[in-house]
Amino acid sequence: MYHYIKGTITEIFPTYVVVENDNIGYLIKTPNPFSFQIGDNVKIYTYVYVRESIFDIYGFKDYAERELFIKLISVKGIGPKGALAIIANGDINRLEEAINSSDVKYLQRFPGIGPKASSQIILDLKGKINLNPIKPQSQKLYDVNEALKSLGYNKSELKKIEQFILDNDDLPIAELIKMSLQKLI
Repeated sequence: MYHYIKGTITEIFPTYVVVENDNIGYLIKTPNPFSFQIGDNVKIYTYVYVRESIFDIYGFKDYAERELFIKLISVKGIGPKGALAIIANGDINRLEEAINSSDVKYLQRFPGIGPKASSQIILDLKGKINLNPIKPQSQKLYDVNEALKSLGYNKSELKKIEQFILDNDDLPIAELIKMSLQKLI
């Protein structure tokens, strides 16, 4: 729904910040609200969490934190609150290392994460976390890559057409997807 929100931090609370953008104050729950300062102009990567009577916006300082949050809440038994606690209390690169090396003890140091939850995190996420993804150089490159991924193309295939997409960034996305498909065949 929202990939990110740019605005000014107007209020800071223990579990969230308020980001004002075009005279609208967005309440955004963050792992560590006190890492922001009132008056800061920020770009916060967001995730909108919707369940029955819940509509929350979660925000992160960078894309890697956001992606980690999404992966963590996909684990059975880990909700947004638990995922935020994990991200707030740990070094995310160390967390990635712990998951990939099956370090159950490291995961158990986070609030609400016991032996069962830590084993489930490792089972579900081992080998699936890459917190240093190559950020696309353009939004169109990102959009075309996402469309082609949804059609089943893998990273190595997409890498072959990356320069083509960047060279033709002025074309509409639909045309870029069509031309990229022709090159991939």
